[in-house]
Amino acid sequence: MGTADRNEPHKGNTAPESISDKMQEILNSMAGVRYANHAVLAVESMDGSFHWSGATGIAHPDGTPMRTNTPFWIASVTKLYIASAVLKLHEQGRLSIYERMNSYLPWSLTEGLNRTKDGMDHSDKITLLHLLNHSSGIPDYLEIHRKGEKRLWDGILEDGDRSWSIEDTMQLVRNVNRPLFQPQPMDATKWKSRYSDTNFQLLIAIIQNVTGKPLQEVFAEMFCRPLNLENTYLPSKSAYKNFPAAATIWYKDQSLDIPYALESARDLISTADELIIFMRALIGGEIFDDPATVKLMQSNWNMFGFQLSPVAPGWPIEYGLGMMRFKPPPLFSLFRSFPELRGHTGVSSAWLFYCPEIDMIITGTVSQLSAVAVPFKIVPKIAGFLSREHKT
Repeated sequence: MGTADRNEPHKGNTAPESISDKMQEILNSMAGVRYANHAVLAVESMDGSFHWSGATGIAHPDGTPMRTNTPFWIASVTKLYIASAVLKLHEQGRLSIYERMNSYLPWSLTEGLNRTKDGMDHSDKITLLHLLNHSSGIPDYLEIHRKGEKRLWDGILEDGDRSWSIEDTMQLVRNVNRPLFQPQPMDATKWKSRYSDTNFQLLIAIIQNVTGKPLQEVFAEMFCRPLNLENTYLPSKSAYKNFPAAATIWYKDQSLDIPYALESARDLISTADELIIFMRALIGGEIFDDPATVKLMQSNWNMFGFQLSPVAPGWPIEYGLGMMRFKPPPLFSLFRSFPELRGHTGVSSAWLFYCPEIDMIITGTVSQLSAVAVPFKIVPKIAGFLSREHKT
């Protein structure tokens, strides 16, 4: 697989040798994950005084080396950006997260998304807040399927690339008609919550309806141009021509060429450095006009329940507004203490986390759909090591 590309980072590595050696060891362990063809890891302090990044392996099946500045698909890490866009529009008074989604979307799109067995449709009770913290009860369109049919991603992996619209997504949910639970009352102390990509597809539709602009342009105006994110983009036919090619995604030993599916999923491609820039701006309050907004995003944490899903996160992950909070329970961590992490992961094994205890940002990927648990194994080890180094 090779070693970390020490000459490639956008910023020079400024970590002490002992820490650099440990980060290199962890990067190599990431590259040793089953079916991993490459690995990228970057760690940086909020004040920018500490930086380490490395990459190893091949970016594409043709043997092109993976570099620290190679763009990669960040999958559901994009939810941080979607939630930030919604909260910015909330600040600007262009929408309210406490308003029902039907105020911003046509009934033809939302009807029947939460219809219980008694025939009652609870879709009109769902607010943007329900969507942001996964308490709408709307099932995940990526997991559901009609009897005798394949799940959407299983069909893509087995039968090849395809595209779909937001309308197609909602129709799939309606056809299966399997709500997880009714939307929780707004004044509830604790809400039922279950991770569902459908919620954020609806938020994307709301963003586009309220602004009258495609999501790429909204992201460009809110984040990419102000933060100088030159290689952060949504997959599309035009984007493939105008931006550097993203690293290949794999499912086990199968390299995936699925441009239509990636465009339909509406998840970003970015680089390790640009992910760190975004997270620093988000946590530091630069994204928003009101400092209270970033606090709102990190409030009212709800614990996900136990789930058998191979892709959707569950216990012991908590969820705020488009943001995860994660700290391994003592039983899972052999009774060792690990710092709390805030951020998000993606099905591609990508992650972006901020660790308040050490004031550092950690990001990376192995671009492997069969390695969705990697972030929850790797990132606590990194944070724990850096915390111990910080105290000595």
